[in-house]
Amino acid sequence: MTLDRRSVLRSAARLAAFTATVGLTATCSAATDGDRPGDASVAARSQPSHLAENPNPSTNPDTNPGTDPSTNPGSGPSPEESEPSAGQSTPSQPPLAPDTPLEVVTGPHSRPQLALTFHGQGDPAVATALLTAAERRGARLTVLVVGSWLDEQPQMARRILDGGHELGNHTQNHLDISAMRPDQAREEIAQCAQRLERLTGSMGRWFRPSAAQYATQMVKDQAQQVGYQHILSFDIDPLDYTDPGADTITRRVLKSAAAGSVVALHMGHQDTVTALPAILDGLDAKGLHAVTASELCS
Repeated sequence: MTLDRRSVLRSAARLAAFTATVGLTATCSAATDGDRPGDASVAARSQPSHLAENPNPSTNPDTNPGTDPSTNPGSGPSPEESEPSAGQSTPSQPPLAPDTPLEVVTGPHSRPQLALTFHGQGDPAVATALLTAAERRGARLTVLVVGSWLDEQPQMARRILDGGHELGNHTQNHLDISAMRPDQAREEIAQCAQRLERLTGSMGRWFRPSAAQYATQMVKDQAQQVGYQHILSFDIDPLDYTDPGADTITRRVLKSAAAGSVVALHMGHQDTVTALPAILDGLDAKGLHAVTASELCS
């Protein structure tokens, strides 16, 4: 009992110290009025069960990336692949504020805006229904896509951008990137970046680590080596990937949502699609509007 209590106290002290550090650097606003993580937030996230399967050997980070032609930045897609033309222009996002930190957890608390950010993976019909629901209400989302999903559904990259939303990188296989060797982590980021570049002409502005709320220093270093100058974390996590029901997801988001919030959600879950209209209605009642992460931090 004593050992358990000591362990809890030590863990609490470490978490408090970490949270204090994040509070100094993680808002993309000039003013630092502190973090407001919602009660549904988590310090680290376990791999959702439906994503825990081993990846295809050709995309496993333990393999030599040179054996997979699709990982060669100059190789381009094969003629058989059905994908949008990379010649189409990518909708531009506004420049970020000069003081935007490397890792963003929240946006400015002075404007009536927040960002709904999505893990990009799942049934394309469900993902399209979610995008359509957002567009009907004038909401613009930020979708951090998994590269292996783009391999299977390349048309979704342009569908997201054509709806006025923003694309970012959520690694190639959505494994526990924090547990990887640096070269493995860099390859996970680079492979997804290459797919985004090939499909849209841009690798996107934002990187979000897989299976984690915050990036470790190692992951930050590897993301910067690939070319990402900003990592997108979040301060509200309604755990929608556990499929708790649309009403629960709505309640968790609206309970914590405030100006500057960055909410983590998932595209491939029907409960999330069902919840989105009520979430947007509730945000409207609070005087808040959903914008892209770049708009939030502009």
